[in-house]
Amino acid sequence: MYSARTYKEGQALALGRTFDMAVLDVNLPDGDGYEFCRWIKARSAIPVLFLSARDLEEDVLNGYEYGADDYVTKPFSMKILLKKIPVILSRETKRADVYDDGFLKIDFELGTVQVEEKNCPITPTEYRILKKLVEHKGQLLTYSVLLDVLWEEGVQLLDKHALAVNINRLRKKIETQEHSCISNVYGMGYIWK
Repeated sequence: MYSARTYKEGQALALGRTFDMAVLDVNLPDGDGYEFCRWIKARSAIPVLFLSARDLEEDVLNGYEYGADDYVTKPFSMKILLKKIPVILSRETKRADVYDDGFLKIDFELGTVQVEEKNCPITPTEYRILKKLVEHKGQLLTYSVLLDVLWEEGVQLLDKHALAVNINRLRKKIETQEHSCISNVYGMGYIWK
């Protein structure tokens, strides 16, 4: 769980991380919670819950208009709030087949990749490698395991050199000095960070 007191702090947090849900107040010291909700929704499909003292009908309707999934007014029952959160998460529109860290967005259902919100064309082989790495985030995929899994999917890479060439091409397309996703474990394989 992360906390931000201002619009600017919230943006800084959201740009570097992936979240399951955002809980916002309408009143922010340096901006407007409605606009922040719009900013989040333009970059991610995560659900947004407003928790605010602004309880006029117009405030609640504005929250929904800007993309909120729910709006709870203060004072509120903690029991009810704790019941609402899992319900909101269960109907979440963010699919398990979308990876989005704020820099790199991969929609595995559509087969699209975006880097900094710009389309990034990749080859079918690079796509399959990317999908396997993301599916096993944080786990070492040895050269042989990765080659076997890809072979089963119809990618005929014959050796780890061919795999390395494809991964290097992929890295040039989706990574920058500041944003590195794929780690090479020398002599063993690759890890998606």
